Amino acid sequence: SSSGQNGIQLLLAAEQEAQHIVNAARTAKQARLKQAKDEAEKEIAEFRTQVEAEFQRKLSESSGDSGANVKRLEHETDAKIHHLKTEASRISPEIVSLLLRHVTTVKN
Repeated sequence: SSSGQNGIQLLLAAEQEAQHIVNAARTAKQARLKQAKDEAEKEIAEFRTQVEAEFQRKLSESSGDSGANVKRLEHETDAKIHHLKTEASRISPEIVSLLLRHVTTVKN
């Protein structure tokens, strides 16, 4: 009976040790999952920062191009305005003469 009791005691001790091992493994697994999640969130934040920086760089480059386009359009617009003013001043005397002739002519 003593050896049976000893066997039961050994079996209970082994079961208890196995439970401790399982609990330790669970705790280690949860810790590793948390660490993996933290690492993934850090990588995501770094990636997001890189993508945002690239987006801002491209945005500033295209804004620079836009600025160049605006300057080019302003130059072209100024040239067209100058051309129109030149043409208007060239034909202005003819227009004034034509209008005066039509206003002062009396028809029956």
